[in-house]
Amino acid sequence: MNVGTRGSQLALAQTNQVCKDLASITNENIDVNIIKTKGDKITNSQLYNMDAKGLFTKELDKALLEEEIDFAVHSFKDLPTELDEELEIAAVPKRVAPNEVLISNKNWDELGPNSKLGTSSLRREAFCNYHNKCFELKPIRGNIETRISKVNGSDLDATLMAQAGLIRLNLTQHIKTVFPLDYITPAAGQGALAIITRKDSDKKEIISKLNDYQSRQEVFAEKQVLEELGVGCQWPIGAIAQMKDKQFCIYSILLTKEGEVLKEHTEKGSIRDAVQFGKKIGKVFKDYV
Repeated sequence: MNVGTRGSQLALAQTNQVCKDLASITNENIDVNIIKTKGDKITNSQLYNMDAKGLFTKELDKALLEEEIDFAVHSFKDLPTELDEELEIAAVPKRVAPNEVLISNKNWDELGPNSKLGTSSLRREAFCNYHNKCFELKPIRGNIETRISKVNGSDLDATLMAQAGLIRLNLTQHIKTVFPLDYITPAAGQGALAIITRKDSDKKEIISKLNDYQSRQEVFAEKQVLEELGVGCQWPIGAIAQMKDKQFCIYSILLTKEGEVLKEHTEKGSIRDAVQFGKKIGKVFKDYV
């Protein structure tokens, strides 16, 4: 089998874990193919100022469609809301912590007005404004290690990241604070992986054994909010789905860039109806975008 992945340390760590898990259920050798995406090549622009559809996935999709690779491993939150009609998500492995974390030499409450915080996320920028932090927000791109080094150097006082990436790279010692999910609500699909195959792939059945039903339902519901709205990272939207007291619960919040809450909404019920709950929230939000 051949797998396609981006070349960052995080992408490789994620892909290697998937390959390790696959190796436990199949005797096939798996060759790793590193494919550079448009998003990897553009390092001087805020993501929300660009046409971000497929920014980190398009080249991998092309390799799949041309049968150069059998499957691709993505961070679920990087997926465009609509896949190519010949491709599908064959598996969503068990999700890692979806929380946002602070990387800084100071505690969150110690970061006063005009502290320099690096982010290229409109959602994170909106939450900083929502919490009245009055930061001097600086664009920041690059892999996790690069962003940490900019905080540990003199460039920045802090940055925000996904906890899952630091867990996967064994870099949790750099975490200053783990934020509650309702304090800084994560991006849809944060902490989860998506394994993509062609719909007609003969590898699909074996790959599907890596699927975790609860994780899949959670992130599909979260992404459905965006799909119903027809938006990606151009709007500050947080979404998180979880099982609470044996009941499926999805919460989402829509803000302005300035941190004003336009609408927040929660749906609860059976996990079987997860995607419908996400769609319902998206419909509610449509009146506010």
